Amino acid sequence: MHRLHARLAGLSRPATGFVSTPEPMTIGQPNRGRQALAGNFLLGGRLFEAPDTPIWDIAAQAGAAGAGLHGCDWLDDLAAVGDARARALAQTWVQGWIRRHGRGGGPGWTPDLTGRRLIRWIAHAQFLLRGQDKAATDRFYASLARQTIFLSRAWPGAARGLPQFQALAGMIQAGLGLTGMEPHADPAIAALARDCASQIDREGGIPTRNPEELLEVFTLLNWSSLALSEAGRQPPEALMAALARIAPTLRALRHADGGLARFHGGGRGSEGRLDTALAASGIKARPGAGLHMGFARMAAGRTTIIMDAARPPRGANSLAAHAATLAFELTSGRRPLIVNCGAGASFGAEWQRAGRATPSHSTLGIEGFSSSRMAVQSGERLADTPMRVPFELSDLADGHRVEAAHDGWVATHGLTHARTLDLTFDGRGLAGEDLLAAIDGAGRRILAQALAQAQALALAPAPAPAQALASAQARALAPAPARSLPPTKAGGIAFSIRFHLHPEVDVALDMGGAAVSLALKSGEVWIFRHDGVGALRLEPSVYLETGRLRPRACQQIVLAGRAIGPATRLRWSLAKAQDTPNALRDMAAQQTDDDDDLRQGPPS
Repeated sequence: MHRLHARLAGLSRPATGFVSTPEPMTIGQPNRGRQALAGNFLLGGRLFEAPDTPIWDIAAQAGAAGAGLHGCDWLDDLAAVGDARARALAQTWVQGWIRRHGRGGGPGWTPDLTGRRLIRWIAHAQFLLRGQDKAATDRFYASLARQTIFLSRAWPGAARGLPQFQALAGMIQAGLGLTGMEPHADPAIAALARDCASQIDREGGIPTRNPEELLEVFTLLNWSSLALSEAGRQPPEALMAALARIAPTLRALRHADGGLARFHGGGRGSEGRLDTALAASGIKARPGAGLHMGFARMAAGRTTIIMDAARPPRGANSLAAHAATLAFELTSGRRPLIVNCGAGASFGAEWQRAGRATPSHSTLGIEGFSSSRMAVQSGERLADTPMRVPFELSDLADGHRVEAAHDGWVATHGLTHARTLDLTFDGRGLAGEDLLAAIDGAGRRILAQALAQAQALALAPAPAPAQALASAQARALAPAPARSLPPTKAGGIAFSIRFHLHPEVDVALDMGGAAVSLALKSGEVWIFRHDGVGALRLEPSVYLETGRLRPRACQQIVLAGRAIGPATRLRWSLAKAQDTPNALRDMAAQQTDDDDDLRQGPPS
């Protein structure tokens, strides 16, 4: 039906120009623009090095992974380079798309990709039309009109959530900005208002619980509001109310370094994107107490902690969701310290599954079992998830406390995981406690049966290569057998508490292996200690960043133990070394998510 709508849209009258001169709403990353100029693209975990090759040939070679190129986000990056060579390449690729796909062919004729493409083409119209002849200009306007008509017919077919917001935002930009397309603006505005009311909850969250996706929705709503205001129209009340709800939630999900917490398929966001979006909205409301989109935030001094303290998404909203319940991230000043591995989609399907598994997060995990698992019939959706995640945030005499628990292993092992985190008022110390307990008679019976029947899972082997690590973590996300656990020589149920460290953290065992020292590039030193109940070791880990050629190697602290009774408790702490001052001058540039490994070609 999308293809049929695209072909029928060709019967419409073309747009003749812009109502007013469009201005770029966003500028991308110059490094990525230089990579595009050199013909280097990272798609689906593969590096395509194809200088002087049309981008649409590269997209065809990449198959499903190359479909995203039809959204034309790369226009932002070429515009960031902004020179004559970048402009000529952008014009060539856009005109090439019109000739090759403009009549309704190819994977780019979906509502979400069309919405993204319209937004970029309109925003960078002056960049694209400068120096073009009349024939090229006419083709450009005719294609804009065709895509607008297509969206007016096809947008209801977009998936709920971000894809539908992208389609409607693109339709609004075109309806308000192009002469002759005005009749399509009002239906899109009304539909966007309905989506704002139905898909943004009262706390300013979205069903996928993906912080970076929430930022993208917020940005699209910002752009739509700005377009309406510039056209002399009042934005709908539902749109403005949604912006007012989302802004404080995004502030709650922001670490001290300005990046977003990396949960449920989201990354930290492009450098400065979050601050730009919040400033453009003009909304200064601060987050209140309690959870924000299911995340708990504690901040003191220069330290921020963000913990996943709610049920994971389910159903269609869980296609990229992670088994991350009770995982946390910690950032000190401008330096991430404790992280989650992140989303591995850009490195292929196996890395994506691995990134979703519990061992890829800084939390407790029973060996071989994620706290949420996929059902066989549901594909990549999470179906077997914790049902109850109680949570409490309180103030102590010397700091803040967050307490939470989940029942993700009650059905398989009879065990509930409870976690307590205490952060001191000066942000210099974090004390944690993790408890595995069978809290009622039914849980104790399941635990006894599991101990007697299977003797639990074996402890993980010695550090494995990165690809083997991905395979093991991906298997942890598989459906759980019905209390049929493989036998082991050791007794008890094996579990590990993992603390994944950012790649820029220098780590070393200290005090004869009883502690770990963590040095940040800012000069701060943190010390990790534990109560001796578990076995402390360092293991390899990976940091998964979109835009890089390969996962970045890093380290993780692992506290390994075995649950042999109805309650197993481990205590640990993370504190700044005594000689580390409260504040350090940290002026080093943050590393962006551009991949230094990609050859960017000579500067123009």
